[in-house]
Amino acid sequence: MVPFQPDSTTIVARIVTDQMADAIGQQFVVENRGGAGGTLGTRQVAKSAPDGYTIALGYSGTLAIAPSPFPNAGYDVRTDFAPIGRIGGAEHARGPSIVRGPFRCGTDRLCQGQSRQSQFRLHRNRHGWPCGGRIFCHGTGIKLTHIPYKGTGPAMTDLLGGHIPLSFSPIPAAHESARSGLLRMLAVTSATRSTLMPDIPTVAESGVPGFEAVLRYGLVAPAGTPRPIIDRLNKALQATLASDEVRSRLAIEGAEPLPSTPEEYAADIDHEEAQWSKVIKASGAKAE
Repeated sequence: MVPFQPDSTTIVARIVTDQMADAIGQQFVVENRGGAGGTLGTRQVAKSAPDGYTIALGYSGTLAIAPSPFPNAGYDVRTDFAPIGRIGGAEHARGPSIVRGPFRCGTDRLCQGQSRQSQFRLHRNRHGWPCGGRIFCHGTGIKLTHIPYKGTGPAMTDLLGGHIPLSFSPIPAAHESARSGLLRMLAVTSATRSTLMPDIPTVAESGVPGFEAVLRYGLVAPAGTPRPIIDRLNKALQATLASDEVRSRLAIEGAEPLPSTPEEYAADIDHEEAQWSKVIKASGAKAE
């Protein structure tokens, strides 16, 4: 289950499950079920039989972010799922990026918005709720108007068309336009620079010390799934992420492979939920 409409997230799921199918000898069927910030599809998996035949693509947006603005998400991230393992994330290379055409620098130019706040409208991706923009605003005190979009594609179209001046978008969605000069990439929100665009500084390097806003992928099963099933799926996932072909394909989609044990992924989910819920509550953000 991928709890979003088909996009780059679905591609990540297909890359991983195609290879896992070979390791397990069992075909995976990827189903997209979007809605309510990804909570509808995630809830369906939480309520499914814990037999190993229904698993979900776990994502920071659904497991760490959405439960705060969606108080009726229908699941508890700590009790309703059995983490299988982490697929990857953006902490090393491919965090979402601040991109805008004519801006010459990142933080300096944006900080001018403190005296002209109404001029800054910011794209917000539906399943990055509330995305790196909320952490940026929370950490800098800068106020930006958040414009909701159904996906990164429509937002990038409006950004290229000059309808919005600023976007926090995944690097794979922006780097070709940036390389061609249609957009100016200001900074990456990960702790270290992107291997895809190593010349672009991090937000922390640009004047916001300690800034980091990243998103992670993983696989989860319904709570109560027998441990031997979790271990078998985790073993297949780790073998998949060790494949050079899979690592290369994930890199194109902006994912840095980060294999883990079920326990390590559970700790990730717990840490991210605590981090994001603090930011969301402080911002007063609610689901729309």
